[in-house]
Amino acid sequence: QVQLVESGGGLVQVGDSLRLSCAASGLPFSISRYTMGWFRQAPGKEREFVAAFRRINDRTYYADSVKGRFTISRDNAKNTLYLQMNSLKPEDTAVYFCAACSTAVGLTTQNEYDYWGQGTQVTVSS
Repeated sequence: QVQLVESGGGLVQVGDSLRLSCAASGLPFSISRYTMGWFRQAPGKEREFVAAFRRINDRTYYADSVKGRFTISRDNAKNTLYLQMNSLKPEDTAVYFCAACSTAVGLTTQNEYDYWGQGTQVTVSS
């Protein structure tokens, strides 16, 4: 059974930092063989792409809204994905999800991802 378990969310102040983790288990392969992404969903809004490691070229991609503030990383040995979030803003408030995509072309569209975690809440208070 595939499980992606996010952790590290919480309530922080504007300008603070958080590091989210996503521990993967039960995947047929190491997370290095998947495009691994972070998405978020704010209240009343659709789920949106945040960042991803793309499997075909091992490069990282970010939404414009988080570029320069967020960093995606992974520990293949631990099968864990991370999202370092700095300079947090109120508009970063959302439930953050990690996801795994097994196709070569998937990246920013949630329908391209095969496996999802349950999410972790991030609230940035002003």
